[in-house]
Amino acid sequence: MNMMSKVFLTFSLLLGILLVAQAHGTEKEIGFYQLKRGDLKLNLTNYGATVVSVIVPDKHGNLDDITLGYDDIEQYKNDSWYFGALIGRVANRIGHARFTLDRHTYKLPANDHGNTLHGGFTGFSDVIWTVKGHKEDSYITFTYDSHDNEQGFPGRVEVAVTYMLVGRNKYAVKMIAKPVDKATPVNLAQHTYWNLGGQKSGHDILSHKVQIFGSKITAVDENLIPTGILESVKGTPYDFLKARTVGSRVNELPGLYDINYVIDGDKSRHLQKVVTVRENVSGRKLELWSNQVGLQFYTGGMLNATKGKDGAVYDKHAGIALETQGLPDSLNHPNFPSQIVHPGQTYKHYMLYRFTACC
Repeated sequence: MNMMSKVFLTFSLLLGILLVAQAHGTEKEIGFYQLKRGDLKLNLTNYGATVVSVIVPDKHGNLDDITLGYDDIEQYKNDSWYFGALIGRVANRIGHARFTLDRHTYKLPANDHGNTLHGGFTGFSDVIWTVKGHKEDSYITFTYDSHDNEQGFPGRVEVAVTYMLVGRNKYAVKMIAKPVDKATPVNLAQHTYWNLGGQKSGHDILSHKVQIFGSKITAVDENLIPTGILESVKGTPYDFLKARTVGSRVNELPGLYDINYVIDGDKSRHLQKVVTVRENVSGRKLELWSNQVGLQFYTGGMLNATKGKDGAVYDKHAGIALETQGLPDSLNHPNFPSQIVHPGQTYKHYMLYRFTACC
């Protein structure tokens, strides 16, 4: 990172310097904001309701940023990896870029091999959210009013995402969506990429040890569109029921993990543990809880010499994305839990991250 970039990023994060941009024909402000308590620090922007960095200590007390991202807002505007972004109106893939609701077929942007990915060409990750509240030692809330027929989806939807500090080593994400006038699909996701060794360590995540509390995956075709079949992970390279390193069986796959797990456990519980990740050199451990049925597990296998923060270059397997969500392409698979939300109903998606470091 050159000196001008450092000056820009530091002042924007600490003082909330505002840049002016155009969105939907109206003038909106883009800002950078911080949450801090103890050694845990989050930096965010209202462009895409994005997590810019998460800074936590290692087992020696040394602080480091453990998320992939960029130095300035222009890189986020041109991003194709969704670093840290809030994804919607419907996260993941929708097969053939269409779905049928109430006997009407909706055609969507085909931005991924003839399918729709992460809300279309301009999803929630590429819009400017409004800051509705911010206390540096507590929380920040971003809101967005998604209009009828935005990226082909029916109805107006009021969306809010809150990032909040919990204790001294945890933070939570609360995603809320309320359809105003029509039934519509909603499936939001948070798309932060993690490298617990540090985002500029130069090490990939293949040595990270992962445990996923899901015994089935949504089987997919060659374009990663679910077939509608739920397959057991037992005995396959997708089996992380017991903790093991990402790289231990990755060579048995076509170069990467990019698959949705169906989370086990009592779905009536408010939150249940979804995944844990540990990196031995730093001693850092991440635990993630959620109320969602699915987890998209992506190990950055398509990253290629991407210029990131502070001079870092992200190559293949530079980070892990852990995206709790509904099952992908549920709109075209009636046997999957429905993602349709009606006026008067509220979509609720909760996540809780806990960070520790030891030994």
